[in-house]
Amino acid sequence: MSDKSFSHEEALAQRFAHQGYLVLPKMAPLAMVEGLRALALEDLQQSILPVEYEAQTHYPGAPASLEAVGGKTVRRLLQAYARDERVRAWARFAPLIRWLEKLMAEPVLMSQAHHNCIMTKNPHFSSLTQWHQDIRYWRFERPELISTWLALGEETLDNGCLQVIPGSHLMSYQSEQFDKEHFFRDDLPQNQALIHTSCPVPLEAGDVLLFHCRLFHAASANHTEQTKLSLVHTYHGVSNPACEGTRSAQWTSIAMRGT
Repeated sequence: MSDKSFSHEEALAQRFAHQGYLVLPKMAPLAMVEGLRALALEDLQQSILPVEYEAQTHYPGAPASLEAVGGKTVRRLLQAYARDERVRAWARFAPLIRWLEKLMAEPVLMSQAHHNCIMTKNPHFSSLTQWHQDIRYWRFERPELISTWLALGEETLDNGCLQVIPGSHLMSYQSEQFDKEHFFRDDLPQNQALIHTSCPVPLEAGDVLLFHCRLFHAASANHTEQTKLSLVHTYHGVSNPACEGTRSAQWTSIAMRGT
């Protein structure tokens, strides 16, 4: 690797450390993206289990129940890693794993208990995801995990791309800043000031967003006529296991070996 390439990677790593997220443009090869998108559309059309429905989230804009109009709109195709070799190939894609190992400074494992899904944001019945940190329900020895978000198509504000609050993973918070579901309250002036520093993260097909588990993020509903599809996994270092007896330890994490 040239000194110039090394310096560029170091600069990106420092950006991730300070901002809590990083976009790696066009990391996934086009053929890989097309294969994953075809898989997602096929499984979505057939509602291949396990899935999570929008109605089950009870998020703003979601159908009121499974029996309501749009109640069987799929939000997530769960257990993505076990669905198909195309997903497994991406999850252990060597350039991706090298980045994760660089950012975590140790070998990494992929959690099967968290994310590990194909996110689907459908027209008409998609919900709004409020500001939150993913670590709110995860239990590991340290709150140091990184999620990978692979865009399988264009992601914009119109179809509900992620929005993030840069640097929010480095801050400390009080319990009263969150509601009973651990969402960041947008009715508090101190929270509003932080939310006003947020920015959208638009992506093109094949782009990868890496984000820290303590980074605040949110997303609007899909206001277009096309379903938005994203493949999402979460990784942790080998020295940071899930806490025994918790949901995080329900499924065994899988070692990744980048080459």
